[in-house]
Formats: sequence, C-alpha cells, structure tokens
Amino acid sequence: MGLNLEQKQAVVAEVGAEVAKAQAIVLADYRSLKAGEMTDLRSKARSSGVYLRVLKNTLARRAIADTPFAGLSEKMVGPLAYGISSDPVAVAK
Repeated sequence: MGLNLEQKQAVVAEVGAEVAKAQAIVLADYRSLKAGEMTDLRSKARSSGVYLRVLKNTLARRAIADTPFAGLSEKMVGPLAYGISSDPVAVAK
C-alpha cells in the first residue's frame, strides 16, 4: 500500500531536515543485499550516526531540491538506499 499525500510530505520533511545538516550523501544500489545484510548495514549506520533510508527517488529528489546536493537528482535511478550524514567519512564507511 502506498503513502498518502500527508505521509509523503512528512517523509520529504524528515529527509529534508537530515539533508539540511548533511556534509555528504551516498547513493547505493541495494539489490544484491539480503535482508539480514541490510539489517546489519542499518545497525552499523545508526551506530555511526548515519541516517540510512530506502526511499522512492521522487521523494528524495524533492527533499534535496534547492540544496547543494540538487545535482544528485540525475543520479537517482533504480532502487537506492540513501546514506546521509554530517560526517562525510562516516557515511563513506
């Protein structure tokens, strides 16, 4: 079941708040990851202070519009996980 308009707006606002304080954003194709591997990745991201989320690319594009990361919108194709962090080294790890 999809998100309604209010839920989509809430997601864009939440991600936009993370992007506003971000120094780096990493886009990663997650198709080859198994469920357990994705769970481990989320856990490691949380412990490193990285906001990791799988989003619809349309919502992610709206969240980064009018930010220094707006140029990433053309790279947002396919199933992606978004790693957002104020520490550029943590998000790269």
